[in-house]
Amino acid sequence: MVVRISEERFADVPDFDYEPKYVDVGELRMAYVETGGSGDDGGDEETFLCLHGEPTWSFLYRKMMPILAERGRVVVPDLIGCGRSDRYEDRDAYSVEMHYDALETFVKELDLTNVTLVCQDWGGVLGLPLVVHRPERFARLVPMNTGVPDGTQEMSDRWHEFAEMVATADDLDIGRLVRNGCYRDLSEEVVDAYRAPFPDERYMAAARTFPGLVPTSPDDPGADLMAETQERLGEWEKPAFVLFGREDPITSHDRDPLRHHIPTATEQPDVWIDEAAHFLQEDAGEEIAERIVEFVDRT
Repeated sequence: MVVRISEERFADVPDFDYEPKYVDVGELRMAYVETGGSGDDGGDEETFLCLHGEPTWSFLYRKMMPILAERGRVVVPDLIGCGRSDRYEDRDAYSVEMHYDALETFVKELDLTNVTLVCQDWGGVLGLPLVVHRPERFARLVPMNTGVPDGTQEMSDRWHEFAEMVATADDLDIGRLVRNGCYRDLSEEVVDAYRAPFPDERYMAAARTFPGLVPTSPDDPGADLMAETQERLGEWEKPAFVLFGREDPITSHDRDPLRHHIPTATEQPDVWIDEAAHFLQEDAGEEIAERIVEFVDRT
């Protein structure tokens, strides 16, 4: 069954005064917000596609959007099951393939080109495969606190504990998950903004299932897509700028391998974002946006 979130849930979200828009991706609507740009949908306009991860939504990019908008068009979707996007109530309806197909349809329907992909967590797990399969649409990559898990990687005990907790906790507090993934403290109204898309269990299937979709064996669904993505990233010739939070215990060990795997990434400054954890957009959004604009300007 498909469920749709009420817009009333977002009435008190702070500092995010963007009108939601929607794209049909099969039987579901994918929500997004945008700002900046000339209003011309075609041509070579600089476009930033900002992809969030688990269990957040486009609100995560609110500190970055005004700075990026000074340089080009900024498009920030909510992945299926997150934010204002539609969701399946049945956990079994979620898969790597479903999420990937929805994102691919979204980019195709908006006909996004000359895109700088800014992606974190699952935003990278889904966005990086899309980049290597549709390279004509993308000009640059900015992977942040993410990776391309093909089932051969070793997952930490802490990650397995997190995945088990998210899948089985009787009362899953999304706001608390986000707060615990930040270096800096969040206000209660910001924490509540992350809770807004998840009023009760019917709306939480995506948040519950994301960790379990990570391939932990080469035989898992999605592993072939990730393996192919890794191979093609190893041949990537367009600019790439890897930005990770130094205080992220989940992905920080993936930073150097990713930076050395993408051939062009070592051509860019060797930068860690200090005092930033997993949700580095919350911890250092303005700094990151400024670094991304500088990256675009020099490439």
